Amino acid sequence: MAQSPTTIHLAPHFFDARERTLVEQGELAATIFTFDSGVAGLRLRNSQGELVMLPFQGQQIWSAAFGGRNLTMKSMFDQPRPTLDYLSTYGGFLLHCGATAMGVPMGEDTHPLHGELPNAPYQRAWVTLGEDEGGPYLALGGAYQHTIAFSTNYVAEPQVKLYAGATRCWISMTVRNLKATPMELMYMAHVNFRPVDHGRLVYTAHATPETARVRKSIPAHVRPTLAYLQFLDDLQEHPEKHNVLSPDLPFDPEVVFTFDYQADAEGWAHSMQVHPDGSADYIRHRPSELDKGVRWISRTPDQAALGLVLPSTAEPEGYHAEKAKGNIRVLPGGGLFHCAMEAGYLDAGEAKAMATRITQIIGDPPPAAAKPAKRGRKKKEEKAAAEKASGKRKTKG
Repeated sequence: MAQSPTTIHLAPHFFDARERTLVEQGELAATIFTFDSGVAGLRLRNSQGELVMLPFQGQQIWSAAFGGRNLTMKSMFDQPRPTLDYLSTYGGFLLHCGATAMGVPMGEDTHPLHGELPNAPYQRAWVTLGEDEGGPYLALGGAYQHTIAFSTNYVAEPQVKLYAGATRCWISMTVRNLKATPMELMYMAHVNFRPVDHGRLVYTAHATPETARVRKSIPAHVRPTLAYLQFLDDLQEHPEKHNVLSPDLPFDPEVVFTFDYQADAEGWAHSMQVHPDGSADYIRHRPSELDKGVRWISRTPDQAALGLVLPSTAEPEGYHAEKAKGNIRVLPGGGLFHCAMEAGYLDAGEAKAMATRITQIIGDPPPAAAKPAKRGRKKKEEKAAAEKASGKRKTKG
């Protein structure tokens, strides 16, 4: 039965180098500390694992551990850095991206990589202890107001909720337009799992050229080789080749897809990386809220990340490219955007049941579109048809 939650409002001066218990109830606990870099950290724990979060820097989930393993991408950062720059502190499990722009700036774009939200300085942060239909929980929430005179005024309020006994967490984001006039909106939940050799990707979308699009535009931070460009071409023709993460596939520096996801009867789309031991990394989202299913894979000697699905309002090509595609949302004055998802770990039994469910949701792949006949063959067929029609075609005898 739902109860009124208890809210503990946080302040930066609460945090120091010694980790301290903030609140504890049963198996749920929240502790606070400061990384050596000076970034404030909050640890949410239950009997199954933990989340380490950054309450005042983007409200990122810096790391997630469940099922006895670290689910978080491998990066070059052992701790977060106190910066607004995306690539100068990149390595978290979850980064909120947007909201005035999102994606890789290209051409005329002037926005920072993935917008202002990833490392936004939150003015308010709080921990909530409560109980609802899902059971007892601890949650981190916060508010970041982004105001630019004559341009933008919105407040972003994310929440990450960890239930007792859960191996997954609930993630939500609410953006409220504080202006009386409309606001353009872009948002992406950048969830970064750690890829494993021979991991199988199982998800409620078909891997066909008609339902999976490979990004061909090359961001400024990527230095492509001829072999890399050929790999992108091959994946566009045969996207199913990436469904098993063979160590010889060259996801270096990165490959980006957008999939046409299907949802179940409750509106959820599902994605898993099934490990060789049968357990899985898992995320589900609602395409009705975030209709672009972006996948990002990077496996280099220095970092390894699997954006199994980055649920988004747009593809990650930057503001102007996405505006040209019609992928910019518009919130009216006082309007609200909200989305939610669940991410974490499934044991082998849960993963097997989910794989069966995914197969039932997507069914058989759609028939492949007929490819146009090659020019020479088409001319021969046209000539043969013409001869037959005119009675000039020779017969055997």
